[in-house]
Amino acid sequence: MKILNFFPLSILHDQINLSDKKKNSLLDEVKDMKNNSKNSKPKPDDRSWTGDTQGYEFIHKNPKFSDFFLELKNKIDLYLDFLKIDKNQIETYIQRSWVTISNGKEAIAEHQHLQSHLSFAYYLKKTPEDSNFVLHDEVFRNEFIPGLFSSKTLKDKKVIKEMSISTAPKIIVTVKENDIVLFPSKTLHSTEPNKSNNERISISGDITFLSKDSSLLEHLTPSFENWNKL
Repeated sequence: MKILNFFPLSILHDQINLSDKKKNSLLDEVKDMKNNSKNSKPKPDDRSWTGDTQGYEFIHKNPKFSDFFLELKNKIDLYLDFLKIDKNQIETYIQRSWVTISNGKEAIAEHQHLQSHLSFAYYLKKTPEDSNFVLHDEVFRNEFIPGLFSSKTLKDKKVIKEMSISTAPKIIVTVKENDIVLFPSKTLHSTEPNKSNNERISISGDITFLSKDSSLLEHLTPSFENWNKL
C-alpha cells in the first residue's frame, strides 16, 4: 500500500541569536513600552499584552531593533528560497511589528493576519515551561466525516484511536528562547492556553510583498511608485 501526502503547510522554524547585551537592551525597551501603554481600556485578564493595541505597532522604526530586523530579512530570504521564489522580482516590506508579553495564564486566542502575506514570531524571552506556538487546521482535508477529527464526543469515545499528523486539528510547535517561526499570515494560530508563563516575551510582525515590475502580471501588487493617493 502507498499513502501519498499532498498540499503541506510549510513553516520556517529557526533561530536568531542576538548578543546578551543587545537582548537586555531590547528587554528594557519592551518593559518601557508596557509601562507606557497608551490604551486606557483594560485588557481581559486572560489575554496577553500586545503592543499593537497599545500604541507600539511599528517597532521596526525603532533603531534599537535594527539588528533584529536585519536578521529577520535573512530568514525571510531562506523561506522564499525554499519555495523557489525569485527574490529579484519582488520587494519585501515590513508593514507592522510589535511585542507581546504574557504572564501567568495569559494567552493569545486563535487569529489570522489577513492584511499581510507572511507573519513571524520571535521569542526574545521564554522558559521551557511557557506556552508554545499553536497552528490550527481550518481545511481538514482528510476529514471524510464532518467533525471526525474535532468532535469532543468522538474524541472521548476514541473513535479516532490515535491522533497523527494526518488527523490532528492543531499542531503545537515547541519553541524556545531565540527561536523564530515564519508562516503564511492567513494561517490560523494561537498560543497554548492554561499554561503558566514566566513573562514570556515575543516580537511579532507582518510582511507584505510587492512586484518590482508588474507589467504582464495579474496577481502581484504593483510597486508603491505606481500608486496615487485619492
